Amino acid sequence: MLDDAQVSGSGLQLLAGEAAPELSLLNQNGELITGPELFTKNTVLYFFPSAGTPGCTKEAADFQDHVAEFENHGCQIVGVSPDSVERLKSFEDSHELTFTLLSDPDVVAHKAFGAFGDKTIFGRLYRGVLRSTIVIEAGGRVKEAMYNVRATGHIPKLLQLISQ
Repeated sequence: MLDDAQVSGSGLQLLAGEAAPELSLLNQNGELITGPELFTKNTVLYFFPSAGTPGCTKEAADFQDHVAEFENHGCQIVGVSPDSVERLKSFEDSHELTFTLLSDPDVVAHKAFGAFGDKTIFGRLYRGVLRSTIVIEAGGRVKEAMYNVRATGHIPKLLQLISQ
């Protein structure tokens, strides 16, 4: 559904070389995860609107299908959504995901990383989650920030980017 979105006036968007914003969220197991803990290794941090929806399920499956390739390049996958811990745990279990999912019900991290803003879907303007992928280098610097990405299809670009 968000694949047809056009971003307008989304506000803050991160740039390569900037420090990643602070992060402190619960994962799908209810454990508190912070940025300093998370960014000890290269990380693909992807923001998605809602676990279990068709687009978000396709995106998670696409990442899961390539987890080994990312790991071979020393990179971890981490998904972030406004969903509850319980819903993320159910999503992980039902789709046999092997990467971390973070719960951001107040969209604080979404906003800090530029993954929340104005969008138009089928001619209707509203504020919400912008499907976004941020590549963060070990130590917490942004390597690449991609906004309004499609649910599937940007994995090859990410793999090329992290292999450089």
